[in-house]
Amino acid sequence: MKRVLTAAIGIPLALWAVFRLPATWFLLLILVIAELAVVEYVRLAQTWTSKRVLAFLYVAVPLVTASLMPWWVLDHSSLWLSADFVAVARLIGFSGLICIAIVAASWILLARIPVKDAMGALGSLCFGVPYLVLPAVSLCYLQATDPWLLLLLLAVVWAGDSAAFVVGSKLGKHKLAPTISPNKSWEGAVASLVGALAAALVWREFYSAKTGLALLILVAVTGVVAQLGDLVESMLKRGAGVKDSGTLLPGHGGILDRFDALFFAAPVFGVGVYVIALLEDVS
Repeated sequence: MKRVLTAAIGIPLALWAVFRLPATWFLLLILVIAELAVVEYVRLAQTWTSKRVLAFLYVAVPLVTASLMPWWVLDHSSLWLSADFVAVARLIGFSGLICIAIVAASWILLARIPVKDAMGALGSLCFGVPYLVLPAVSLCYLQATDPWLLLLLLAVVWAGDSAAFVVGSKLGKHKLAPTISPNKSWEGAVASLVGALAAALVWREFYSAKTGLALLILVAVTGVVAQLGDLVESMLKRGAGVKDSGTLLPGHGGILDRFDALFFAAPVFGVGVYVIALLEDVS
């Protein structure tokens, strides 16, 4: 019941944010969610490294996310941000993302982490920054470009997740990744892909712009990658020895539990939409 109630409240709020919030305020909302995700990621990653090292993420994730926003998302005229601040932040963000290994290694050296723990610390930071930043940037990009595209991404992930749960729980016999997530099956994975494509076909009936084969192929790829994102988050939880990443969302667990598929699906879908738009402009 808690799971249903949380979804009944959360889905309308998510749709309102997608279609009604201005791009800048949507960015601020995503930054808050990203910071909550950092809290949960730090809780999991403490299994492999010191919390002192992971504190770097509390600053790096929101800074890099905000600085990577395109100019039409991070509109300095709508907030207190100045043009100079935006330019400097974006430069820092690009530099931080490109040189993340150098930045993370330097932080670990400054934190005086024991040599035997250095690789765990480096891996936690080098994976953590893009894992948390790229989906946030992608969601903001899609919402600023066309909220209907963001709706498509959400529909693909939600429909795929629901289809996998229903079919997997009733018909699942062949385990997909038994050591990571024993309840997931190949039958559920196939159902997830079918559900994602079905959601795209339904979405196309309401979307006025032309949607071609390229977008449907992107949806299929996104559906597969979404399942990978789910498995990766399960792997992190199993490695940390916990059932849920948090307790923020009753019946669902934490931010990472509820949006695990989006963490991989959003960047892939965002890049795909961008590439399709470029190809259409060229042709």
